[in-house]
Amino acid sequence: MTRQRLTRLELRRLEPGQHITAGGIRFDRLADGDGRYTIEIMVDRVRVHRVVGLESEGTTLTQAEQYIEQLRADARRDRLNLPKARKVALGFSVAADDYLKRLAAGQGRDLANKRCYLELHLKPFFGDKPISKISAFDLQRYIRHRQNEGAASATINREISCCSHLLHRAVEWAWIDRSSRVPRLREDNRRLVYLTQDQIQRLLDAARSDSCWEIYPFTLIGLHTAMRRSEILTIRWEHVDLERRVIHIPRAKAGARDQPITAELATYLKELRAMMLDTEWLFPADSASGHRIEIERPFRRVVAAAGLNPKEVTRHTLRHTAITHLVQSGVDLPTVQRISGHKTLAMVARYSHQSGEHIAAAVKGLMD
Repeated sequence: MTRQRLTRLELRRLEPGQHITAGGIRFDRLADGDGRYTIEIMVDRVRVHRVVGLESEGTTLTQAEQYIEQLRADARRDRLNLPKARKVALGFSVAADDYLKRLAAGQGRDLANKRCYLELHLKPFFGDKPISKISAFDLQRYIRHRQNEGAASATINREISCCSHLLHRAVEWAWIDRSSRVPRLREDNRRLVYLTQDQIQRLLDAARSDSCWEIYPFTLIGLHTAMRRSEILTIRWEHVDLERRVIHIPRAKAGARDQPITAELATYLKELRAMMLDTEWLFPADSASGHRIEIERPFRRVVAAAGLNPKEVTRHTLRHTAITHLVQSGVDLPTVQRISGHKTLAMVARYSHQSGEHIAAAVKGLMD
């Protein structure tokens, strides 16, 4: 079905399997009733064919039209920059790989998380799109895409921050002339969610029964140490001292530290070590890093199996739970800070709202 002009009324009339094309925009009514916008235009004698997005993701006809105008504006801008000589079109995936290599060579910070954000989310989304063509509109599309997947605003902000850092470095390394910026999402800083003893037991039982063997030790370590996700997944066996009952974390967020562990966890790790004599990592994987970098899907599955809400109980809930129970048991906040690895005492004090009145009074005394 072809028309000379697209209107929203015509789009609504389409039946599943039909499409309409006009002005370089194609709209397909999919079998499930969703709608997909695609553009196909010639820009500087180069055919551009790209999926803009789905109706269910919030993509509209106006956005598709704006996207075409933006491509043409970028082309005009590139022509004005011709005296500087054209740069080779560097795709996002290739740029991301080189970015990680350069950061690793220069001891870049938070490298494990950046690799996770790029490999699992940013590279699959942007693919080989030239980094010089990535605009604020593209980053907004990425944000909508991740929101539709159920990602929290804080998680999306960290992924966008990683992408922005890559683009900033690309300018610094003369890969591109400029980079785009997008505003951060407002993060929800409401009451921290933590698990009760009954919920903890249900979660551990579900993790023990799951098909992914790594999810049980991951959950157990999180609940017994308050370690962050990246700290757990990057544990090397050489850093586990079962006699002293500590795990050395060489590159923690607030600096290297020795993480104390419980007797129960030490006993479990001793049994696990006996079955993994030939491995360097506690969570080995066939990847460039050598260790597992993400465990979100099995964790969400286990949370649901335990009868909990995956939208409320995330991997970071394990850390919140461990710290909250330490505070509730009467452990002084400086000690909690040493165990949790927080940079400041004020960050630990946020957990006092989950505790009894005697702990709140202790916090007040510390702050006076």
